Amino acid sequence: MSNATTLSIVKPGEAFNHGLRTGISLHCHTKFSREVLDFIPHYAANIPLIAQLFARLCRRYEAEHGRPLDFTKAWWTPPVTPRVLHDAEVQHLEATLGVRGIVSITDHDEIEACCGLRATGEEVPISTEWTVPFGVAYFHIGVHNLPPDHARAIANELFAFTEDPAARDKPEVLEELFSMLNALPGVLVVLNHPIWDIENIGQSKHMAALAAFLDRYKRWLHALEINGFRSWRENLDVARLARDLDLPLVSGGDRHGLSPNTVVNLTDATTFEEMVEEVRVARRSHVVVLPEYQENMMLRIFEAAAQILDHYPDHPAGQRHWTERLFFLDERGCPRSLHEGWANHSPVWARVATWVFRQLGRRHWRPALEKVLPKPQLELLSEQ
Repeated sequence: MSNATTLSIVKPGEAFNHGLRTGISLHCHTKFSREVLDFIPHYAANIPLIAQLFARLCRRYEAEHGRPLDFTKAWWTPPVTPRVLHDAEVQHLEATLGVRGIVSITDHDEIEACCGLRATGEEVPISTEWTVPFGVAYFHIGVHNLPPDHARAIANELFAFTEDPAARDKPEVLEELFSMLNALPGVLVVLNHPIWDIENIGQSKHMAALAAFLDRYKRWLHALEINGFRSWRENLDVARLARDLDLPLVSGGDRHGLSPNTVVNLTDATTFEEMVEEVRVARRSHVVVLPEYQENMMLRIFEAAAQILDHYPDHPAGQRHWTERLFFLDERGCPRSLHEGWANHSPVWARVATWVFRQLGRRHWRPALEKVLPKPQLELLSEQ
């Protein structure tokens, strides 16, 4: 492990004495986060039975509409409000680690959740997960703690770059944006889940793009991320990469459902600004892996999927059923929910698929599934 970062793994049922005052929960998503669905064709094509049904659905859609079904123009939103997420994270940090909690919400290319909480008097950092197009790939950058007086103006510049069809051919503009962020001493810039082939272009192509991206922009980054929803093997590879780049590591829970983040930061700092200074200036970070991360990753993903697909009768009208939280652009380019598109009559295959995912994510099936699915063995880097 890099001398800039310490990593603690809290075993289930183990007492963890740390002597620090503050827990930082980074990388959380609320209902304001647009989660793209461009991954669906890749995964659907590799699932037995589902692959055939999916191909038939796509052919039918193209025959009826005269154009292919474009999943890059469809998205879903998590089933949790900023207030519920914030309070759950704070309570979890207090209950599990006995510390005061600070939460940095990072919705995709959006800061509305943070601004809304601040409007109620909550002193949260204004943060986002910024999508950066680069060559054949794109990368997710955690931009934490924008200055409140200029947050919207800065965020608009970042998001305009993301939406620019020619952004991939404007490296000098991206460099200017990174330079602008680095000129703000309270801002933390983190490369999230860097090794994940999130574009599904193939791991070798992704790693080549990552190498080129780091070669040009590494000096503007403050840390790499240990991610709560990526495998331990991948996280160890990220740790090695951070060591090679001489960058600290920070945590990033990456929650999209109701369950709290499973990796967090601990610090003696009392404010988020002080924590940023620790990472940027002192290059010091203490990442803590909580017991929940050590459950089988597939079961955790099933649980998150069940939470995303669940029905929430207490939610406001229009956000209760999962089809009301999934959107696409119609023929006129206007956003519509899947609920509207299906006119209240979802197809049988969709009802069966969502029922299966909900069942797989229920806690009462855990004991049976854990017998056939191994738990991860967490070890630290040999070079510490």
